[in-house]
Amino acid sequence: MIAVGTLEPASWDPAAEDAAVLDVSRAARAAGARVTIDAPLGARTTLGIGGSARCLVEPAAPSELAVVLAAVAQHDEAEVPMLVLGRGSNLLVGDLGWPGVVLQLGAGFKWQRRDGDEVRAGGGLAMPALAAWAATEGLAGLEFAAGIPASVGGSVRMNAGAHDGSTADFLVGVEVATTETPDGVCLDPGRLGFGYRRSNLPARSVVISARWRLRPDDPADIRGRLDDLRAYRRRTQPLRQRNCGSVFTNPDGDSAGRIIEDAGLKGLRRGGAQVSDKHANFIVVEAAARATDVRALIGALREAVVAAGGPLLEPEVRLVGRFEPGQR
Repeated sequence: MIAVGTLEPASWDPAAEDAAVLDVSRAARAAGARVTIDAPLGARTTLGIGGSARCLVEPAAPSELAVVLAAVAQHDEAEVPMLVLGRGSNLLVGDLGWPGVVLQLGAGFKWQRRDGDEVRAGGGLAMPALAAWAATEGLAGLEFAAGIPASVGGSVRMNAGAHDGSTADFLVGVEVATTETPDGVCLDPGRLGFGYRRSNLPARSVVISARWRLRPDDPADIRGRLDDLRAYRRRTQPLRQRNCGSVFTNPDGDSAGRIIEDAGLKGLRRGGAQVSDKHANFIVVEAAARATDVRALIGALREAVVAAGGPLLEPEVRLVGRFEPGQR
């Protein structure tokens, strides 16, 4: 039996040793990486709300990334928790911010190239951009990514997907840098434990690049499929309002949006956050919304669905940082 009032999702809210975090920032700056102390982090997410990161590091090249990871490796995770940020979708940052290091790949990781029927892309490249480029190359298989607001690295980490396609489908290789292997290693996708919206990549790791083997097709046909998927997304999702994408994963054989809508929860509000009238598995926010409002609404939705006899919905959005004093 699930107790009422207990269904607000937990946040990853680690402790941090500030002196150690600042040690990492100094090493990163010395390597040439861009470093910002007390950087507003919510503005880098698709929701646009939340607090600041104690240290934001943006390496622009693999050599800079290697130095940053080596510096992080000098401290355990209790001293320097590291959050890897892609394009900020499926992420809710607590109002009181993140106490450790946030790492976001810079311009040197936003590239793509072709080798026969294979494409390789940097971890910082946007997946919709990669899908559009592959279409011009006459290579099919990434059309599902046309509407996924994620980076290549973020898509690999969570095995992002849509329209019966997912990141892992045609994936043949991933280059990953970790605190143990800061220069990067190439991994077979079979080692990454892909499942529905998940992988087993460790927390303090970064996807440098990924490689897919695609199939040749007429560029006009691929572009037609991309256009159809983009149009469908415009019709069915609240793209003109700030949101974090799908809030919940779909239960086996069902749709989280359908479950929420059938429970009569469209339009449900907590503070500046509201369930979208267009798609029930989306939460949209007003300019004055707080991250705490979104968290409370997620909990209210889970509670109401269970009370109506439905399943316990599992959040797809990841919560990080402190939301209010005493909340984790």
